[in-house]
Amino acid sequence: MGSLFRSEEMALCQLFLQSEAAYACVSELGELGLVQFRDLNPDVNAFQRKFVNEVRRCDEMERKLRYLEKEIKKDGIPMLDTGESPEAPQPREMIDLEATFEKLENELREVNQNAEALKRNFLELTELKHILRKTQVFFDEQEGGLNHTTESMTRALITDEVRTAGASMGPVQLGFMEKSIEREDYLPCFVAGVISREKLPAFERMLWRACRGNVFLRQAMIESPLEDPTNGDQVYKSVFIIFFQGDQLKTRVKKICEGFRATLYPCPEAPADRREMAMGVMTRIEDLNTVLGQTQDHRHRVLVAAAKNLKNWFVKVRKIKAIYHTLNLFNLDVTQKCLIAECWVPLLDIETIQLALRRGTERSGSSVPPILNRMQTFENPPTYNRTNKFTKAFQALIDAYGVASYREMNPAPYTIITFPFLFAVMFGDLGHGAIMALFGLWMIRKEKGLAAQKTDNEIWNIFFGGRYIIFLMGVFSMYTGLIYNDIFSKSLNIFGSHWHLSYNKSTVWNNNYLQLSPATSDYEGTPYPFGMDPIWQVASSNKIVFQNAYKMKISIIFGVLHMIFGVIMSWHNHTYFRNRLSLIYEFIPQLLFLVVLFFYLVLLMFIKWNRYSAKNDFPMTEACAPSILITFIDMVLFKSSKAPGKDCNVHMFAGQSFFQTIFVLIALACIPVMLLGKPIKIMQARKLANVQPITGSSDAEVGGMSNGGGSHGGGGEHHDEEEMSEIFIHQGIHTIEYVLGSVSHTASYLRLWALSLAHAQLAEVLWSMVLSLGLNKEGWLGGIFLTVVFAFWAVLTVGILVLMEGLSAFLHTLRLHWVEFQSKFYMGHGYAFQPFSFDTIIENGTAATGETE
Repeated sequence: MGSLFRSEEMALCQLFLQSEAAYACVSELGELGLVQFRDLNPDVNAFQRKFVNEVRRCDEMERKLRYLEKEIKKDGIPMLDTGESPEAPQPREMIDLEATFEKLENELREVNQNAEALKRNFLELTELKHILRKTQVFFDEQEGGLNHTTESMTRALITDEVRTAGASMGPVQLGFMEKSIEREDYLPCFVAGVISREKLPAFERMLWRACRGNVFLRQAMIESPLEDPTNGDQVYKSVFIIFFQGDQLKTRVKKICEGFRATLYPCPEAPADRREMAMGVMTRIEDLNTVLGQTQDHRHRVLVAAAKNLKNWFVKVRKIKAIYHTLNLFNLDVTQKCLIAECWVPLLDIETIQLALRRGTERSGSSVPPILNRMQTFENPPTYNRTNKFTKAFQALIDAYGVASYREMNPAPYTIITFPFLFAVMFGDLGHGAIMALFGLWMIRKEKGLAAQKTDNEIWNIFFGGRYIIFLMGVFSMYTGLIYNDIFSKSLNIFGSHWHLSYNKSTVWNNNYLQLSPATSDYEGTPYPFGMDPIWQVASSNKIVFQNAYKMKISIIFGVLHMIFGVIMSWHNHTYFRNRLSLIYEFIPQLLFLVVLFFYLVLLMFIKWNRYSAKNDFPMTEACAPSILITFIDMVLFKSSKAPGKDCNVHMFAGQSFFQTIFVLIALACIPVMLLGKPIKIMQARKLANVQPITGSSDAEVGGMSNGGGSHGGGGEHHDEEEMSEIFIHQGIHTIEYVLGSVSHTASYLRLWALSLAHAQLAEVLWSMVLSLGLNKEGWLGGIFLTVVFAFWAVLTVGILVLMEGLSAFLHTLRLHWVEFQSKFYMGHGYAFQPFSFDTIIENGTAATGETE
C-alpha cells in the first residue's frame, strides 16, 4: 500500500565522510531535507564538541545581524526579501562574513555614539537658549537702578509660601529677614536651569523646606517637547531661576538641583553678555543641525545598504550554524580524518541521498567518495508521512492526537473526506457554507502573497494553515445546506413543492394548526428530487418534529458506518503486521459486536422507512410503525415488543424475534472472546516454548513483525517482556472500553443532530428577530433602516453563526475523529521523523535539528 495510507519505510544507515568533504556533504543533505541524524555523542558536553568554536562564531554573527535588524526596523527601512534561499557558504567564506558584519557593527555603533553626543550637545544648547529667553523678564527691572533692583529682588526672597508659613517660622526669623533686606550692601545670588516638568512641584516643595523659605523661585514652561538623546523619548521641561542668600544656601540649592537631575546653566547678569551669549548659542545650534543632518544621512545610507542583504545574511549564517551543529553529532574515527554518522532515511530516497553526497564531495574537491551503509536494527523507526500543501493540514490534525506508530494505517487520507462531511452535517447551510468556502478560496488564491507576509499573529497562522480544510468544510456545508434546503434559515423553491393545499386561503391564514395529510391528494406521492421539500420551511407545528426525526436517524447511520469503517481499518493493521491473534480474537469479535447490534439498528431504520407509509394498506400504515428505540431496548433485554396499536403487527419483518435473539447472543459471546482469547493464547504459546517470559519466534504471531521495513518492529503489540497479569489487565481494560464505548460512541454521534438543529434555530432567530424588522419597513426611511439592520444582521451572522458555530462544529468533528473513529484502530505511539532540513530551520529561525530539538 502506498505511502499515502502508511508511513514511509525507513532505514537506519551509517555514513562515512572524509573530514574535508563533510561540510559540503551535510550542506547538500540539508538542502535535500530527507535525513534525520542521531547524536553519537550523547554523553559529551555541548562545550566540549569538535565544532563548538564554529558554532560560537555563528552565534556572534547572528547577534550582530540582530543588532543591524533592530536598527533597520527602528528607522522603518524595508528589508529586501527575494524569497530565494542562497546556498550555504563555504567554511572559508565565514571569515569574509565576520569581517563584513564586524565593520558594519563598528561603523553603526560609532555613528550612533556620535549622533547621541551631538544630540546631547544640541539639547544643552536648546535648553540654554530657552533659559536666556525665559529669564529675561527677571532682569528687566535694572532700568530703575542697582539699589532699586537689589531691594526688589531681595524683598522677593520672602515668598508667598514664607508668609503663609509665618506662624511656624516665628516673628524673630521674619524680623531678621526684614532687617537684612534693609542692608544696602547685600546683593542676592541666583542660579538658572532646566528641570522635567513632572518633577517641578516636588522640586519647589523641597527647596522651600530645605532652605526654610529663604529662596525665590520663578519658572516658565518650555512649550515644545525636547528629545532625550539616550532613548529618543519626547520630554516636557520647564525653565527655572532661583534667588537665594549667601554661599551656604547656594551649596544647598545646587545639591537639591543635582538630586532632582535638574541641569544648571550659566546665565550672565549683564544684558550685553546675555545678548552675546544668545547669538553664540543660535550660531552653534545652526551648525549642529547641519552636522546632525549629515550624520543621520550617513547612518541611513549604511542601514539601507545592509537592509538589501540582511535576509540573505541571516539565511547563510543559520545554514552554517546548522551544518556545524549537525557535525557535532558525528563521531571521529581513530585517524581523525573520517567522520562517522548514523541517520534515518526513507528507503525510497536512498539513491537521491547518495547523489546529494556525491555532489557534496565534488564541491569540496575530495577524491574519497562517501559511504552509506544500511544497518540492521530492532529499534522503532520514526514515522514519516509525505505531505503537500493540501494534505499537510489534515495530517496535522491526526498528529495532534498522536504520531502514528511506524507503518501504521494513516487516517489522514480518509479524514480529507470524512472530516468536512461530518462538519457539514452539523453546519448545513448554503449561505453560511458559501461564506466559509469563499474565505478559504480567497486564502488559496492568494496563498503565495499571504505566505510571504510572515506574521506572529497565531490566530491568522492557524486560519491560513487550514485554508484547504476551511474551503472543503464550506463546500460540503453548501452541499448539506442544499440537502436540508436551508439558506440563512430560508428555503429554495427550485423544483416546486410536492404538496398542495386542499383548503381555501382564508382557512389556512386563520388556522395555525392545520396539517396536510400524506395519505390524501395533499401529497403527490413522489419524493422531492433533491433534498428537502421547501414547504417544510413554512410548517409551524411539526417542522421541528419532522427535522428532529430525520436528523437524529441520519446521525446514527453516519456514526455506525464511521465506526465500522474504523474497525475495518484495524484489519489492515493486523494483516500488515501479521498479528494473527489480534485479527482472530479482537478484529472479528469487535466487528461482529458492532454489526449485530448497531448496524442492525441502522437496518431497522431503513426497513421502517421502506415498509411503513401513510398510503400503505393496514397494517403497514404509519400508525402501526413501531418505535425503533423501544424495539432495540426490548431486543437487548430479551423482552417481547408490544404492538403500537390494535391489530398492528409487532414485528417489521418475519422472524424478527428469532434473529434479534441470535444477534444478542452473538454479541454476548463476543465479549469473553475479546476478554480472554488473546491472553490465553499468549499463555499457551509461552508454555509451549517453555520460556518465561519468551523471547523466541513463537510470540511473533502475538506481536507481529514488520513485513516491509526490514527487521524493524512495527505498529503491532509486543508482549515479550510483559507479565501475564499485566496482559490480562490490559486486555480487560481494552474489552470494557470497547463494549461500553460502542454504546457511548454511538450516542456521541447524536451531536451531529443536536448541533445541526441548534445552528438552524439560531439562523432562524437572527432572521425573524433582526433582519425581518428591516424588511417590514416601507418608504425611504425603511431603506435606511434596512441598511442599518442588514449590517447588524451580517455582523451577527458572520460573528456568531459562521465563526463561533463553525468553531464549535469543528471541535465536535475533531472529537468524533479522535475518539469515536481513531480509537478503533489507531495506536499513535510513534515519534515524528524530523529531518535535517534548511527550509525548516529557516522557517523556525533556529538551528536546532533532528533529535537535538
